[in-house]
Amino acid sequence: MAGPATPAAAGNTPPPLSGAKLAAAAIVLGLANFVVMLDTTIANVSVPHIAGSLGVSATQGTWVITSYAVAEAICVPLTGWFAQRFGTVRAFIYALIGFSICSALCGLSPTLATLVVFRVCQGICGGPLMPLSQTLLLRIFPKAKAGTAMSVAAMTTIIAPILGPILGGMISDNWSWPWIFYINLPVALVCVAAAARLLKPFETPTLSSRIDVVGLVLLIVWVGAFQLMLDLGRERDWFSSTFIVTLAVIAAIGFAAFIIWELTDDNPIVDLKVLRHRGFTAGAIALSAAFASMYVSVVIAPLWMQSVLGYTATWAGYTMAAMGVFAMLLAPVAGQVTQKIDARYTVCFGIAWLGFISILRMRWNADAPFFTLAFPQLIQGIGTPFFMIGLMVLALGAVPPRETASAAGLMAFLRTLASAMATSAATTIWENSTQSSRSQLVGVMNGGNALLDQLQAMGMPLLQARATLERLVEVQGSTIAVDHVFAISAVMCFGAAALVWLIPRPQGPVDTSAAH
Repeated sequence: MAGPATPAAAGNTPPPLSGAKLAAAAIVLGLANFVVMLDTTIANVSVPHIAGSLGVSATQGTWVITSYAVAEAICVPLTGWFAQRFGTVRAFIYALIGFSICSALCGLSPTLATLVVFRVCQGICGGPLMPLSQTLLLRIFPKAKAGTAMSVAAMTTIIAPILGPILGGMISDNWSWPWIFYINLPVALVCVAAAARLLKPFETPTLSSRIDVVGLVLLIVWVGAFQLMLDLGRERDWFSSTFIVTLAVIAAIGFAAFIIWELTDDNPIVDLKVLRHRGFTAGAIALSAAFASMYVSVVIAPLWMQSVLGYTATWAGYTMAAMGVFAMLLAPVAGQVTQKIDARYTVCFGIAWLGFISILRMRWNADAPFFTLAFPQLIQGIGTPFFMIGLMVLALGAVPPRETASAAGLMAFLRTLASAMATSAATTIWENSTQSSRSQLVGVMNGGNALLDQLQAMGMPLLQARATLERLVEVQGSTIAVDHVFAISAVMCFGAAALVWLIPRPQGPVDTSAAH
């Protein structure tokens, strides 16, 4: 445990670490960031396994993904209060312990309902870990090596989502899905023990600061109601259901009340006043749209590969992981280029590139070989670092330095929330479009009876022949629906790329250390 950590007195900041202690502390903080980011993608390819094991549909299985992302988004704005209330080091350790406990409970969950509840708890604990780890990295490194500190965070942020689909697939195929959560335990427990020993001198004073309770409640109410509406709408026949209408009304009223309260409160949980800066607002919307598009691909594509093409979770993971190769290689290049030319050019390129990749995915079909599926994932990484780094510079450069921390927190909240909501919307669109495409195919299909006769001539019973024909129609309908989803994603990316030009060019260097 953390023990009675002694807070660093104001104005008496301990010297940065060096040598082996610095390396060990950096590894601990990097690993903590790693496990949190890993859990954003590790379940993506495991959804069919989880759904089958718990006796639910694959669409319902995606709640495992969206519940974690929504809870994480809601808790990111609480990081500052959490650190002030308990101290930065204690907050980090407590959050990591909570994350470990919730990971174990996720693996032990016997039903989808309990799994979703514990995934929410896991997201609540995991949300503050990324910004806290970045804050502590900046404290333990000398100021002259702040770039190195941020590179540790950046590398784990990039690598973890790449390894997530691979690990998730291998674990689901070779062991069982609960182990995608159990593997967090040894890493997290080692990090807790090491952090309590190495980071103790860097504890910060505690303050009994007020938390915006009303704002937090309103945030949970409207986000929760809206997310439930998206997740349950399709199976409840949308607004034909009184329950869905009730959720929509609660979400609308809660959202309006949240906006009014946060704009008038002296200490808001989410500082919406930074949205008055046109450049920040445009940048935040563009970043949210780009992240939403990326998340749609990493959720829908593996589901389609496994349910339609018959891929195992492992091979679906290999296919999706390819998108991180160029992202890792080009991240340093993107950082340098962004400093030398107008970042709007690099950001516009990066987001438009995502749109182009979505167009490439629209050419997928049920007979596509592995390389055809992996190639768009591979080259997607070319544009990713350019829009990520450039948008951070542009959006934060549009606000005064005193508002940088608030702006960075709001950006993190919006991009995470957009990813979760886009996932729910995309799965709904996919299922609805699959049904529509299947109905149209049945209406225009030629030679169905001839195929049935041919299958029976091959020795197949009539019922089996009909099931085979029905499966062929289902496969084609699902594939057409996937193309529709990626078409919408492409339009969204091109719109976001155009939005970038509403952002004014920064007039000076931007402090991006507050971004997370």
